[in-house]
Amino acid sequence: MSRISLTEYDSANQEVKKEYDYQISKNGRITNMKRTLLHSLPSYHAYMEWYVLKDEILPFLGERPFTIFSHALSAETDCLICSTFFRKIIFDWGDNPDTIQFNELEELLVEFAREIVKNSNAVSDSIFQKLRSKFDEKQIVLLTAFAGIMIATNIFNNVLKIPLDEVLKPYTKTGKQNHD
Repeated sequence: MSRISLTEYDSANQEVKKEYDYQISKNGRITNMKRTLLHSLPSYHAYMEWYVLKDEILPFLGERPFTIFSHALSAETDCLICSTFFRKIIFDWGDNPDTIQFNELEELLVEFAREIVKNSNAVSDSIFQKLRSKFDEKQIVLLTAFAGIMIATNIFNNVLKIPLDEVLKPYTKTGKQNHD
């Protein structure tokens, strides 16, 4: 059960309604996470920077490695909502997230994600050397900053037990559809 209510459009103020309208016009719907974040517009805007970082990363990384990196971060933090969101994308590609084969770059990103989540103070030198061989410093900063905001998103969903969006329910790993 969610610890915080979802905002409702009908009872929201004009600023919140504007964000609802934007999300619906852009995505066709508004997620439960965003409905929860809209209790605090500054919080909502902070988390929406995720999209700014994504837009900076996609040109040098590509959609598939980006999604695999995001999924690895979310799976490692055991975020029901985010890991399921990325599982859906992988299924939509025609792949199975449980058996997907990674190329060398994707494997590196998965290893980097796992090490960040397990102990950010202990990301190995070998992983970092591999990152340096693939990316310049700006790109490494972008990937690391993105990992931070992705993990923050995972934590937000986990701590507040945001309910899984209906559209994601068929894509859960174990049929788990709530945080309990």
